[in-house]
Amino acid sequence: MPEFSPELLTFLMFAGVLVGLFMGHPLAFILGGLAVIFGLLGWGFSAFSMFANRIVGLMDNLILAAIPMFIFMANLLERSGVADGLFESLRYLLGPIRGGVAMAVVVVCTVFAACTGVVGASVVTMALLAMPMMLKYGYDKSLTCGTICAGGTLGILIPPSIMLVLMADQTGLSVGKLFLGGIVPGVILSCLYIGYIAFVCGRRPELGPPLSMEERAAVPVKKRLSMAAISLVPPVLLIIGVLGTIFSGIATPTEASGVGAFVALLMAIGYRRFSWKMFKDTVLSTGRTVSMVMMVLVGASCFTGVFMGVGGGQVLTDLIFTLGMGNKWLILAIMMLIVFFLGALIDWIGIIYITFPVFLPIAEKLGFDQLWFVVLLAVNLQNSFLTPPFGYALFYLKGVAPPGVTTADVYKGVVPFIALMLVGLFLCILFPGAVTYFASFID
Repeated sequence: MPEFSPELLTFLMFAGVLVGLFMGHPLAFILGGLAVIFGLLGWGFSAFSMFANRIVGLMDNLILAAIPMFIFMANLLERSGVADGLFESLRYLLGPIRGGVAMAVVVVCTVFAACTGVVGASVVTMALLAMPMMLKYGYDKSLTCGTICAGGTLGILIPPSIMLVLMADQTGLSVGKLFLGGIVPGVILSCLYIGYIAFVCGRRPELGPPLSMEERAAVPVKKRLSMAAISLVPPVLLIIGVLGTIFSGIATPTEASGVGAFVALLMAIGYRRFSWKMFKDTVLSTGRTVSMVMMVLVGASCFTGVFMGVGGGQVLTDLIFTLGMGNKWLILAIMMLIVFFLGALIDWIGIIYITFPVFLPIAEKLGFDQLWFVVLLAVNLQNSFLTPPFGYALFYLKGVAPPGVTTADVYKGVVPFIALMLVGLFLCILFPGAVTYFASFID
């Protein structure tokens, strides 16, 4: 492509992504379409051979086979009623304190995240389960929306996260190591959310009033504790079944995903939520989600191949080093800033495929631990679900929210939690052992 400079092509490809997004086209077709256009300009019809090789490589990847099973498991759990009993028990246990019901939402989302690995199931389940109750108790709409959205996004960081599975595929790192690396950052964010709720509701009780005396008296403390303990048993068994088999080396992530899906099916039967209609709906929902994920993977993979082929990777690398002025921490900040702003525009899958081929060699050159760096990106990518205008969690919530909840309520509610995610990211940078300590115990 002698008549075009790599700098111009890089600009045109990114400009094409932005134009396509603001025209409302799906990301998979934007990335795939741009790959075809620039591939034909650069190599003619031989570009299709490269596309075929990359697509076959995706289809032949055993690590990615875990993604459909984890999504199927998440959809089964969404319909099984596991979250219902856990939320009900924690609502009574934490409800007597200011903001207690919101804290219960975060705790349930944290446990649910360790069972599902996806965001949609957590956000939709908690929105349907907790939002009407929180609004009935007089909770502030923005706080309610922000709590559910932020809590739900923990599913993409806390293992078994499908994002970490995809990151392991892109980096060559062990899925088990990445799962262990994501545990403490996920817990840190969960604690930050609970601390924030306690702080704002402590200063302004009207934002999250406690349960009434009558409701507290209806369930004695001893019964609240026993309800919570009993409700935790099924999720703990599922977590042990999935993560325990991975960390102990008994099963690969792909095999463990099958175990998790089977246990989730048994839980649905045990909670008496199973029916053939429910099973059919779950399979169809899983098929739609997996199809969307795979289409984005195909489009992003082809886009990345063309982008790197025309020299876009080197252009972006030179730009980052120039702006960073040789300071590795400033360069790290620039990379994190790029990921943060991309998160407001495109899907996390596209961000991984576009940035990893460029950022990973930079991180290696700067001497950063690869596991630590990848988990930092995973923490940062949680913002992609909350940052307007394209944050998926915002649309998941708005789609099932009661009529009185406006888009402005949702956007206003997530702002403090976006700031808390950035605080969590800074803490992981400041204390790298929070990411690497547990992962150091496995090969």
